[in-house]
Amino acid sequence: MSVNLLRWAVLLAAVSPFAYYALAACCGYEYFRKLRRLQPLDRSFTPPASVLKPVRGLDPASYENFASFCRQDYGEYEIVFAVADDDDPAIEIIRRLIADFPRRSIRLLIGAPNLGPSSKVNKLCRLAREARHDLLVISDSDIRVAPDYLRSVVAPFHDARVGAVTCLYAGITNGRMASELEALSFATDFAAGVLTAWQFKGLRFAFGATMATTRERLREIGGFEALVTYCADDYQLGSRIAERGYVVALPQHLVESECAVRTLREYVQHQLRWAITIRHSRPSGYAGLVLTHGPLWVAAATVAAPTAAIAACYAAAYLTLRHLMAWSVAHWGLGRCVTGKLWLVPVRDAIGLGVWCAALFKNRIHWRGREFALDGGRLVPLVVGPPIAGAVPVRLQEQVQHDH
Repeated sequence: MSVNLLRWAVLLAAVSPFAYYALAACCGYEYFRKLRRLQPLDRSFTPPASVLKPVRGLDPASYENFASFCRQDYGEYEIVFAVADDDDPAIEIIRRLIADFPRRSIRLLIGAPNLGPSSKVNKLCRLAREARHDLLVISDSDIRVAPDYLRSVVAPFHDARVGAVTCLYAGITNGRMASELEALSFATDFAAGVLTAWQFKGLRFAFGATMATTRERLREIGGFEALVTYCADDYQLGSRIAERGYVVALPQHLVESECAVRTLREYVQHQLRWAITIRHSRPSGYAGLVLTHGPLWVAAATVAAPTAAIAACYAAAYLTLRHLMAWSVAHWGLGRCVTGKLWLVPVRDAIGLGVWCAALFKNRIHWRGREFALDGGRLVPLVVGPPIAGAVPVRLQEQVQHDH
C-alpha cells in the first residue's frame, strides 16, 4: 500500500468516532423525546414485589441509599437484604433501617451457600429462594431511587413480552475530580452507548443498578445458580433472558449511583476492572470500541494529515461533536448539569483510551477484596482462602413488621 493511500485510509477511519458521537446524540435525543411524550404511569398495576439487596460492607451513604427503597409509593412489597458474614458492618445499618421503618416489610438474611466464586450471586441465590413474591427487583447496594421507582420498574411487566427491566443511572459525586470523572463516564459514555444499542437492536443485557424479572423467567435461565461463576452477572441475566425471545425494557426512571472514588488511581482502577469485565463478556463489542475513541483517531489524523489545517479540523470536529453528545445525553436527557464540566470530557476520554488499551492485555481483577482471573467472563479465584459465602452457618435473622 502506497504512503498516500495509507494516509487517506487513516483519515477516512478517523471519521468513525465523529459519526458515532453524532449518532449517539441523535439516539439519546430520540429516546428522551419519546419519554417526554409518555402517558403517566398506570397506577393500578402494582403486583406484589420483592426487592432483593445483596450487600457486602458499607458505602459512604449506605443508610440513605437503603432508606430510599423504604419510601416507595407502592402497594405490597418487601425488602430482603443478605450479607455473607455475621460481622458485616452493613448489619448495623440494616437493623437501624428496620427500626426506623416499622411499617415496612424488611428482612435480613445472614449467610449464603457457597455455590461459586461470586459472593454477590451466592447471596442472590438465597434471596431468590426466600423471596415471597414472584416479581423480583434487584439492585446494587450503592443505588438510590426516587419514590416512584418501583412503579416505573414494574410497569413494563404489564406487557407479557417483557422478560426483564433495567434502568439507566447517573452518578452522585463527592466533589472530588475523580468522582466527577466517574459521573461523567456514566452520563456521557455509558448511557450514550446504551441508548445507541437501544435504538438499533434493543437491549440484550441488564445493569446492576436495576435487574428486575419474574421468578418464571429466572427459572427458565437456570436461576442465579447458573450465574455464580460470572463476574458480569447483570449482563448474563439480561442476555440470557433476551436470548429466549423476551424484551429487556428500559423505562423512564433514572436511578442514582454513588461515585465514591476519592483519587484518580481509584477511578482508573474502577474503570480498568469494568473494561476487563466487558472485554471478557463481549470481546467483539469491546474490540469495536476502538472506533469510538476520538483522541486516538485525532492523533492518527494529525500524523496522517497533509496540512496543519486538516489536522485542526479533526481536532475541532472531535471537540464539537463529543461535547454535543455529552450535552444532549447527560444535560438535556438525564438532567445532569455538565455545562461547567465539559472541559473534563477530553480528560475522561484520554484516560478511557489508556484504560481500553491496558484492558487488552489484562485478565486479572481485584473485586470485593479478592483477586480473580477472568476466563470467558468467568471468575477464577487466584488465591485460595476462606469461603467467601457461607463462612458462617446459613441462618436467618429476621425482623419484620408488615404494613398496616
